[in-house]
Amino acid sequence: MNKRGYPNSPCYRLGHLTVTEHLKHQIYWEEYGSRDGEPVMFLHGGPGAGSHKSFARFFDPDRYRVILFDQRGCGKSTPSAGDDDTTAALTDN
Repeated sequence: MNKRGYPNSPCYRLGHLTVTEHLKHQIYWEEYGSRDGEPVMFLHGGPGAGSHKSFARFFDPDRYRVILFDQRGCGKSTPSAGDDDTTAALTDN
């Protein structure tokens, strides 16, 4: 159980979504909870923090399909603004 009283839910699906207009940008995403649940998308704060699996704890995993993602240039999305040269991450962002 986590702090909210909901059981910890494992990630059951993850991947990268290519930004159609800017093929160098890949948005990282993860899904938790019920595959058939009501979808809820959690937006992380910034700047540059990215999402964390602990954010899924705010939602009942039996009721919701929780979708976490990292905005462009953050977390596991690529290219990363955390690189020494941020040009690729900031171009077309």
